[in-house]
Amino acid sequence: MKWFSLIFVFAVCTQLTYAQGKEVKYQDGSATLKGYFVKAQGTKGKAPGIVIIHAWMGLDDHARHSAEKLGKLGYNAFAADIYGENSRPKDRQEAAQLSSYYKNNPSVYQTRIKAAIQELIQLGTDPDKIVVMGYCFGGTGALEAARGDLPVAGVVSFHGGLGKDTSRTNGLIKPKVLVLHGADDPFVSEAEIQSLYKEMREGKADWQMVYYGDAVHAFTETRAGNDKSKGAAYNEKADERSWQALLTFLKEVY
Repeated sequence: MKWFSLIFVFAVCTQLTYAQGKEVKYQDGSATLKGYFVKAQGTKGKAPGIVIIHAWMGLDDHARHSAEKLGKLGYNAFAADIYGENSRPKDRQEAAQLSSYYKNNPSVYQTRIKAAIQELIQLGTDPDKIVVMGYCFGGTGALEAARGDLPVAGVVSFHGGLGKDTSRTNGLIKPKVLVLHGADDPFVSEAEIQSLYKEMREGKADWQMVYYGDAVHAFTETRAGNDKSKGAAYNEKADERSWQALLTFLKEVY
């Protein structure tokens, strides 16, 4: 009976956690996508908005939970779906294939992000006050939103991939940029970091990059565990500090 009660309470809590938002279907050409929208609380008129791009396994609870928190702070928050309603990775191998496709086809990635931005506007968001943020694969997407000159005021990358194909030229970077990076992330090379520096300088960007000590890849992901030797692990201090950095950035942008 005790175990049944615990399971019941857990199920109810899980449902309540996301009761605030709703699933939203939208289109990118012929592709049907399914995101998660949370309406701003306590904001009159058109609220500022945030597109949240998921990590490589697809739209997950981490992205949804971020949308929940941002909704409570007065932002229209939309956890986007890059892969599509019928393209959910079953395992890490499929996730690697899907995420690699979008990384290697940045114009396609940018178009998917633009579709999410347009949907967020349709949902009652001020089109002049939109930020794109993302985790890991989604952090790369946030930078691609800036590279693609999408209609956003700012972009934020949480432990994202920072590099791009060396054949691509560096263009003007108009949105404000915030990069939140684990200082010990083994998946981002020094060459990629230096390339980002060069890109931001040549793009005349208004940008910031914050390093978190003792943090590796996926430092905001509790599911990543605590074993740093795997290269991806949760870091509570980095998680909390990076979230505060995001909130400060949003106040500045808006």
